[in-house]
Amino acid sequence: MTAESGQGLERVLVNGIPDQQVSPFDRALQFGDGLFETIACRRGRARFLSLHLERLRWGCERLAITGADLDEIRREVLVLASEVESALIKVLVTRGTALARGYGVTGRETATRITFRSPWPRETGAESQDGIEARTAALRLGENPSLAGLKHCNRLELVLARREWTDPAITEALLFSSSGRLISGTMSNVFIVDSSGLRTPRLDLCGVAGVMRRVVMREAARAGIATREDILDGTDLQKAGEVFVTNARMGIWPVRAIDGRALPIGAVTRRVQALLQPMLEDPTDE
Repeated sequence: MTAESGQGLERVLVNGIPDQQVSPFDRALQFGDGLFETIACRRGRARFLSLHLERLRWGCERLAITGADLDEIRREVLVLASEVESALIKVLVTRGTALARGYGVTGRETATRITFRSPWPRETGAESQDGIEARTAALRLGENPSLAGLKHCNRLELVLARREWTDPAITEALLFSSSGRLISGTMSNVFIVDSSGLRTPRLDLCGVAGVMRRVVMREAARAGIATREDILDGTDLQKAGEVFVTNARMGIWPVRAIDGRALPIGAVTRRVQALLQPMLEDPTDE
């Protein structure tokens, strides 16, 4: 598939076959019954690939999706990454083609894997250096422990949240759950810094447990920065001295304002950025 025919997509593989069609009866298309990973690739290498595959395996176990060949996914990602200097590779694993009408499964479904590569987005690096402006979303995320942490294919809540603003000065919106917990951004995980250290929302009721979130917590703890998952709410966000957001592509973006309230880009944020920068520019597998 060419870039022109795929809105920037450079290559698409379905079960390893270039430009193969996906069945209209695929359960991800019908029900969002699947999982995905977005993997950043720099210098021809995939960032934190083992962590992405570990999360994908965990998600397949949680949803009882069978037949996903993670070794083959690894090989495909490594080949696609090696062909270019920088790219984003997205891997979708669906439950496969529906073998019966309705939501129920027969147990005979076989996973479909879709792997595609997109060009690295044009960016100046200003977000990492100067920070971003954020808002709080009106939408509240539903709480469902059965799906909490998973990067599943049903992203409609985030689609609706992203429709809430058109101001180009706003880069991200922060989301709360139906009970008032701070959870994440529309495309990111969120961290706050206060007198107790570095904290990120607990994701036992909803939200996506991001790979970059995991790396930030790991590297901050190794550097001796007090770091923990916690139940956070709007008061915690208001009291935070620093806020930053993370995802697999952007790494860490400081938040310089929320709903017009200015925030400093503080020492903890800069220190964690410095810890991660070598891993982002010269990717490691884990």
